[in-house]
Amino acid sequence: MNCRILFFLLILPFFGFGQKTKLDLKNIEKNLSNPKSAYNYDRLIFKFRGLPKSIDSTEAQHLYYGRNFRKDLVSQAGDDFKELAEAFKSNNFIECIRLGKILYSKDPTNLDVILILLRSYDQTKDIGNFAHHISQLRLLTDAIKDSGDGKSEKTAFKVNSVGDEYIFLNVMNVGQDYTRASKTLKDGIVDVWEKGENKIYIKVLYLDLIF
Repeated sequence: MNCRILFFLLILPFFGFGQKTKLDLKNIEKNLSNPKSAYNYDRLIFKFRGLPKSIDSTEAQHLYYGRNFRKDLVSQAGDDFKELAEAFKSNNFIECIRLGKILYSKDPTNLDVILILLRSYDQTKDIGNFAHHISQLRLLTDAIKDSGDGKSEKTAFKVNSVGDEYIFLNVMNVGQDYTRASKTLKDGIVDVWEKGENKIYIKVLYLDLIF
């Protein structure tokens, strides 16, 4: 399976009309830590790992934006992620899978880790694992898509990090032919990606300033 097929598998869902779910970060934080909630983190992550296609849009929203309230995430600055990144740069896909599985077990909703695993399973022609992780990636990027319509500052798509912003842009096929302008807000930064008359607004959340 080549990169072009991967692109179409990711981009096609964006042409549907999904239901927008209002983003309530305080409620997400409360639900994730409540053992009796249907959106408890342990309950959701169990479904995400095993049956991602059974997760609805509200559950996906909790999984993606709930990352802001976790303390056990994999950091791009960490030695373990750097080792994974080096293996990927070297096209050592077998090693990527070995290292990626370790990081995935620690942080299963990490978009960077999922993407590296996807690419590695693609290269090693492991269709089963590729299909499983692409379902997970769709869920998380759909959660971003459902956070707004991207047509204005007020209705901007909302992402947890700049890294996630670029992954989301790739899914939407926004490339180097777009220009970016940024505006700092009290609770984040809004980037405006523009090409001709097309504009896409994406807000990078600063959770420390929201709460």
